[in-house]
Amino acid sequence: MSKRVAVLGAGSWGTALAAVLLENGQDVMLWSRNPAQAEEINVQHTNHAYLPAFTLPETLTATSDLEKAVHHAEVLVFVVPTKAIRSLAAAAAEYIGSPKLIVHASKGLEQQTHKRISTILEEEIPAEKRLGVVALSGPSHAEEVMAKDITTITAASTDLKSSESVQTLFLNDYFRVYTNPDIIGVEIGAALKNIIAVGAGALTGMGFGDNAKAALVTRGLAEITRLGVAMGADPLTFMGLSGVGDLIVTCTSPHSRNWRAGQLLGKGQQVDTILKEMGMVVEGISTTKAAYELAQDYEIDMPITEAIYRVIYGDAEVKYVILDLMQREGKPE
Repeated sequence: MSKRVAVLGAGSWGTALAAVLLENGQDVMLWSRNPAQAEEINVQHTNHAYLPAFTLPETLTATSDLEKAVHHAEVLVFVVPTKAIRSLAAAAAEYIGSPKLIVHASKGLEQQTHKRISTILEEEIPAEKRLGVVALSGPSHAEEVMAKDITTITAASTDLKSSESVQTLFLNDYFRVYTNPDIIGVEIGAALKNIIAVGAGALTGMGFGDNAKAALVTRGLAEITRLGVAMGADPLTFMGLSGVGDLIVTCTSPHSRNWRAGQLLGKGQQVDTILKEMGMVVEGISTTKAAYELAQDYEIDMPITEAIYRVIYGDAEVKYVILDLMQREGKPE
């Protein structure tokens, strides 16, 4: 049975998820902050700013009217940068009448509070206005989903019924969705893998090879797991799609804006210049600061995260940071 879904956020990933939902016969409305972008999607069936190589389904309806989008939907899917989640959720909550299933497909941690996205949504959308909160996450590039390449991700929630509802909405023969009760682990893995992707890009930018990348990804996973477990996650979650799976796809592909930002760092560019040149939010930059501060709070050893923090926020040179990592005291794996 078709569901009415509003996808809030018309970036590359929000647009791709809207296309999957349409493919599955759902009644979809895509919301954009930008009226010109909404008009482009409706009239030209393109989203050149984010997915220039693709023509969008003619049945995809976009709007810049948040009230209209919320009133349309039984299910709200938030797909905006982490820094915009709280304000958008608060604004959307004003228009929610009957309870809705709340989903998010964003990957990050809130600055200052270090809160996970599901926590923010629960704080801003009153309990009586939501049926459940689900994190949709895993190894996925929007460009490949638009091309109907095989993709597998996770719908995570403490409420199995909500996870299964999201699984049913999105599941098809090229987009496979698994359920997972560990929303803490899924969200932490999704957020922190962006940090390691920045590091992987930096190694590539400096000319290092596969050995170095394998070391970074493996030891990065160890760091993510340590912090995640301290925050209440199941360690096995990090062996799954939102852990090692997301690390692999994000740390090895130029599709990843975090990897691309890291590559430019490795070539000697400054962070401000990189962000201006890319013109998109690079979650790994802000998440590095949040994760570094969380590591201090939980007294967790995260040397790779600390090294990337020093490069981004302390003006340390990448080559010296790598040397420091390699010269750390020997210890068991």
